[in-house]
Amino acid sequence: METTENTTNELIVRIEEKYARMSKGQRRLADYVRRNYDKAVFLTAARLGETVGVSESTVVRFAIQLGYKGYPGFQRALEELVRNKLNSIQRMEVTYGRISQSEILQTVLQSDIDKIKETTAAIDHKAFDLAIDTILNAKRIYVIGIRSCAPLASFLSFYLNLICPEVTSVTTNSSSEIFEQLIRISEEDVIIGISFPRYSMRTLKALEFASNRKAKVITLTDSIHSPMNLYSSCNLIARSDIASIVDSLVAPLSVINALLVALCMKKQKEVISTLETLEDIWGEYQVYSGDELNPVSTSFPKDDADDIDDEV
Repeated sequence: METTENTTNELIVRIEEKYARMSKGQRRLADYVRRNYDKAVFLTAARLGETVGVSESTVVRFAIQLGYKGYPGFQRALEELVRNKLNSIQRMEVTYGRISQSEILQTVLQSDIDKIKETTAAIDHKAFDLAIDTILNAKRIYVIGIRSCAPLASFLSFYLNLICPEVTSVTTNSSSEIFEQLIRISEEDVIIGISFPRYSMRTLKALEFASNRKAKVITLTDSIHSPMNLYSSCNLIARSDIASIVDSLVAPLSVINALLVALCMKKQKEVISTLETLEDIWGEYQVYSGDELNPVSTSFPKDDADDIDDEV
């Protein structure tokens, strides 16, 4: 059985062995793949060729020269490379090394603090303002986030629904369900895609689908080089990391909070009106525990009071 290291390096080794005999276009492909395999894995042959500046047929010949049965075989090798490189154990070791049990709490909290500081220093304020305007001007808003990003998407959708009239949280039990929910998306609408390593192919396909229908695309991801940005016109960047199998999404959540607060400030009157209506509804239907539990009475029924007096 091959070791993880051998599997991880197989594609790169093939490229290095064949590099001297490649055409100029194929060398450009080789250079791009070696530097950006985490992005190349999401691209079709045509899209990869367009990105590098060669024809689709050159991409296919490149895959065949490396010993694969066409582009699908090459793409599977790319997937294996990315899967092994980004497995949880490797990422945990790179990020945290061999920290002791007693240092875990401080180390993880400090790491989250650092991610927020890095996000604050690097975030594009113009992109943030553009995201606000795009959301406010959209007829319908769609939000998608899968796996560990699902709670972020749910949180964002919940509060957007209090601010904007038509918000859809795209559920993701299957790929077909995604497209069914997006079937009416148009150029008047916006989709917000949330994804961090490992990037979700289903989220990427949803953004591609929306982009093809001229909808506005906003992404919340970890880097300007993220494949999530292939179809977006507005990129919100927030630093993330991983400890063991747990994604650190504190900084992305902070960006979402800032986005929601900014939207509330833009639509104060509407939000206040909505909240006033909801307060009446919550009270009438006893949504919160304060409405469900009657406070303990400080007075006694008359009969009980008489009993107490008798006992005294």
